[in-house]
Amino acid sequence: MRFSRTIQTVDVHCEGEIGRVITGGVLNIPGATIAEKLRHLNSVDDGLRRWLCSEPRSGPAGSFCLLTPACDPRADVGFIVLQPDQAHAMSGSNAICATTALLETGMVPMVEPVSVVTLDTAAGLVVATAECEGGKVVRVTLDMPPSFLAKHGVIETAEWGAVAYDLCFGGVFYALIDVDQVGLTIVPEKARELAVTGVELRRRIAEVEPAVHPVEPALNGLSYVMFRSDEADGAVRTCTTLRPGRVDRSPCGTGSNSNMAVLHSRGLVRPGDRVVSRSTIGGEFVTEFVEETRVGPYRATMNRVSGRGWIYGISQIGLDPSDPFPSGFRLSDTWGG
Repeated sequence: MRFSRTIQTVDVHCEGEIGRVITGGVLNIPGATIAEKLRHLNSVDDGLRRWLCSEPRSGPAGSFCLLTPACDPRADVGFIVLQPDQAHAMSGSNAICATTALLETGMVPMVEPVSVVTLDTAAGLVVATAECEGGKVVRVTLDMPPSFLAKHGVIETAEWGAVAYDLCFGGVFYALIDVDQVGLTIVPEKARELAVTGVELRRRIAEVEPAVHPVEPALNGLSYVMFRSDEADGAVRTCTTLRPGRVDRSPCGTGSNSNMAVLHSRGLVRPGDRVVSRSTIGGEFVTEFVEETRVGPYRATMNRVSGRGWIYGISQIGLDPSDPFPSGFRLSDTWGG
């Protein structure tokens, strides 16, 4: 065996959503800030992401958590999410995976009963407070980036008529859509239809919505459609849809963060209130509305999102110099046309 490139990962899932945390093999990414590093990965050189996230080394399911030296001296580590479509600024489930891996492997010393890890992200500092017991991280609470509702929009469709959406930022931009508008329910049996519908709606909305962040241009652009519905017990059922066509297995931290801004705009929550987000497969996050703030011209909410992660493996990924697919590949059976 000979490798021209190799990385190590600690493989974690957060309520079923895979986040493979890169713990070795990547020294740094060019850029003086994490936002500049994100821009470099998406605009200058996306070779690392394509190599890891494409077949045959990976595929559409799950993400890689890229850890870099922190740019902000207040942070412990830099954090960027690599997914099959692009690099993203923030993800709640992946931040929980990264925190779990950092503490349970000793990369950041674990202190019981509470350890704190500060992540430097393109969306700002994310403070992760981990409840620890017997060497295990049992729960992680994230102080999320400010979330805000940018606008209410409507897109006309031949299939579903007029579909209303809330364009929100919660670490990345979302279009939040009540699922009954597309004639579906958020249950495992409808996951494929939800995925295909959500990805198609995201494509159409992105064509007309620039999704401009008022402070940081690296955060511009619509990332996902998240479907939502109300549960009888007061929880919100969530289904974030990701390109090329799958649903988030977790309740979605940045989407839950975004939805709190919508609830705030409607006068339905106030500081101290908590909302449970429940995923397609039944996992739960708890989002707490901490306080009001502003982001540029927008009223915004500061929230905490908590959830759980579990390490399930440790991997080494290498590139043989004779490998005919050094950058990976995509096929239309997965990616469509």
